Amino acid sequence: MTRRERLMATLRGEAVDRPAVCFYELNGLDQKPEDPDPYNIFNDPSWKPLLDLTRERSDRIVLRAAALRDAPPDPLASLRRTETRVEGDSTHTTLTLRAGGRTLTCRTRRDRDVNTVWVTEHLLKDADDLRAWLDLPERAGGGRAHTSAVLAAEEALGDSGIVMLDTADPLCQVAALFDMGTYTVIAMTEPELFHRALERCARELHARTAAIARALPGRLWRIYGPEYASPPYLPPRLFEEYVVRYDRPMVEAIQRHGGFARIHSHGRLRDILPHIAATGAVGLDPIEPPPQGDVQLAEVREGYGRQFVLFGNIEVSDIENLAPRDFAAKVRRALEEGMAGAGRGFVLMPSACPYGRRITPRTLRNYRTMIELAEGMG
Repeated sequence: MTRRERLMATLRGEAVDRPAVCFYELNGLDQKPEDPDPYNIFNDPSWKPLLDLTRERSDRIVLRAAALRDAPPDPLASLRRTETRVEGDSTHTTLTLRAGGRTLTCRTRRDRDVNTVWVTEHLLKDADDLRAWLDLPERAGGGRAHTSAVLAAEEALGDSGIVMLDTADPLCQVAALFDMGTYTVIAMTEPELFHRALERCARELHARTAAIARALPGRLWRIYGPEYASPPYLPPRLFEEYVVRYDRPMVEAIQRHGGFARIHSHGRLRDILPHIAATGAVGLDPIEPPPQGDVQLAEVREGYGRQFVLFGNIEVSDIENLAPRDFAAKVRRALEEGMAGAGRGFVLMPSACPYGRRITPRTLRNYRTMIELAEGMG
């Protein structure tokens, strides 16, 4: 089978020649080692062997934003201001937004040797800020699916992989406006207000998802954000209220047009698995093993493997830190449990990818182990 055929057969629940193995955010297409930008960690020479391995032997899944073009103007553009300054090896960005008589402020920092953006101050600080945000004008509906980026990536991949459309859910958009402590208090104590915020985000997200799913049918999607309502942050009853209610219409729109919706949720899954299943999604990632998670892959496969293609079960921290022999044992267990008994399918995949500038020999060796052991099951 080609790598594309293997992934598509897995999504459909068909027989495959061996388990697929994907390196998640690493795809060998979007990482540009030739780009001299000082914030591009992938131009360090230590990344080249890993990127070559990704391109040549992994079952590549390339993320592309689920985006619209020709949308109506953003009514908040005139109320928003962004300022950026560089201090040493870091870039600091300050966004301010006028909301009634308030000025809402969000600050972020990006460091040259770390491929992430840290939020140092969240936009909303309390329930009154949320009320002011809710009074802001909403963008009018409309716009067409932005298909060119997806089609170009598929052409570049050829038979080596597939594209996965990527979208936040309403909970992700609302929860990320706050620091975690404030978010959980408001979600617990102000449910009516919190639902108003989710409904505002859902109006745009549901319409966007339906338009893109119609224009780009049959693709894999990732819906991220549900983990904000997983234990210990919120009780399972609120996962049903804040995730299932708002994510199920997105899943239905995707799968109405032959697509495959995958729910992304880190951490503890045991108490929310029935609710994730209730969304109707047919994929789940990254199914972290204990102690990061609270359920073994074999349990998820036994209880929900007929509904879900299971993606994951390898911690990126183990890739970076475990001795090769110990890491190989973890990979063997994940492959055995992910493929045991009846089930829709399994893709061996880490929970994330390294975000530092240098790749160590141990990290490279462990990535090779994932490929070699999956290929050995052919």
